[in-house]
Amino acid sequence: MVSLSHPQPLPERVVLLAGGVGGARLGHGLQAILGRGLTIVVNTGDDLERHGLLVSPDHDTVMYTLAGLDNREWGWGLAGETFANAEMLERYGEETWFRLGDRDLATHVVRTRRLRAGDRPTEVALDLQRALGVRAAILPMADTPVRTQVLTDDGWLEFQDYFVRRHQAPDVLDLRFEGIEEATATPEVLAAFEAAEAIVIGPSNPFVSVRPILAVAGIEAALQTARTRGVPVVAVSGIVGGKAIKGPADRMLRSLGHEATALGVARQYTGIADVFVLDQVDEALAPEVEALGLNPVVADTLMTDDPARERAARVVLEAAAEARHVGRPGERT
Repeated sequence: MVSLSHPQPLPERVVLLAGGVGGARLGHGLQAILGRGLTIVVNTGDDLERHGLLVSPDHDTVMYTLAGLDNREWGWGLAGETFANAEMLERYGEETWFRLGDRDLATHVVRTRRLRAGDRPTEVALDLQRALGVRAAILPMADTPVRTQVLTDDGWLEFQDYFVRRHQAPDVLDLRFEGIEEATATPEVLAAFEAAEAIVIGPSNPFVSVRPILAVAGIEAALQTARTRGVPVVAVSGIVGGKAIKGPADRMLRSLGHEATALGVARQYTGIADVFVLDQVDEALAPEVEALGLNPVVADTLMTDDPARERAARVVLEAAAEARHVGRPGERT
């Protein structure tokens, strides 16, 4: 088990793989410490078109959170959001099961206009972030479209159909990522991995948030190359006490044949991560995590407010610093 009793210098350039609320909260805490030293590679497999506009839910959740504009009660969208446009669309007979808020709508209008003008998704994303005062860089995992689909008893469903329209009710039996064969890591993503002093896998759903990122050609290879030069990879559990903090990760673990615990999450990152952070309520699982070849770190991982987000981020950075100091299991002297 990694000991945090002898603090080492914290990494200053960090890559975070993230999607959804948990990853956004950890990103917010990391940005408070690292500022521009943080790069977030975000899942775009959840993207969809609504009313002729491209919507990027994971990117926008991360962006709004790091800008301090997120709706903390809902866990998505903007604080103080209104939905007059959705009400009018409904009067016109449009489907509004995926409602776009009035201020959120502006993000999608600007994104779609820029993309139709030929701008790269990465360039558009970075410009949106700068306009909102985000200090970290949030990079789409690829510049070409990838769409996550889930297999249920009702057949293959687009991810947002499952997640929003059907309220995550059907069991997920399998996953596929349409367009993944054409997707490649962008120059910005590769440069971030090359400069990284630590890589963090956020407390995001390992199947629909993290796996699509790692499936993009070049990304897992860049991660493994970084590991060979001694860059530690720290994964954080999004399952606490057998329950997902947010979203369907616990149910998805079970329906896909895995254990719905922090240990079940840790198994998804063997051979990818070096350190695994699990909540203090799951401390009894630490020996089994260590048996997987991961260095376990036990801490309070619940990010209920800004100080808690920064505290969790500091735990992750200290774990990375200590892992870099002592090396991986079998490499220590």
